[in-house]
Amino acid sequence: MITPRPRALLRRLLLFAVAASILLPALGSHHFLLTAQKSKGKPYALIAGTVWGPDDHPVYGVPVKIRKGSDKPGKVRWEVYSDHMGEFAQRVPAGECDYILSADLKSLKAADGNPLRLEKEVTVHIYNDERQDVGLHLAH
Repeated sequence: MITPRPRALLRRLLLFAVAASILLPALGSHHFLLTAQKSKGKPYALIAGTVWGPDDHPVYGVPVKIRKGSDKPGKVRWEVYSDHMGEFAQRVPAGECDYILSADLKSLKAADGNPLRLEKEVTVHIYNDERQDVGLHLAH
């Protein structure tokens, strides 16, 4: 049984926790905005996407290769892997440029044992410092 004195302390702690959960995010976002304005990091764009299997489910562990549209087909600038949700993301320099995404499927097979192929490469056009979302679709 809790005596009256510890109950009052518990109430105060609970009230403090509720107040902190309301006030700290507001203070933190204000601090973040001030910090972001002072930041001198280079601007970037983000290419984000999902790898979809033949059954329209996300696919884990697919190597996604990204190259500039002006580069030769064999020149890969970045390689990322799809996560457990089939998702991937890569920062690229801000500024107008085309990027071509492909998937390296040499070592991957579907659950039924059939080899997988990429339906088609995806071209992403970046204008400045934005995010572009894409989907890579695999087939048998």
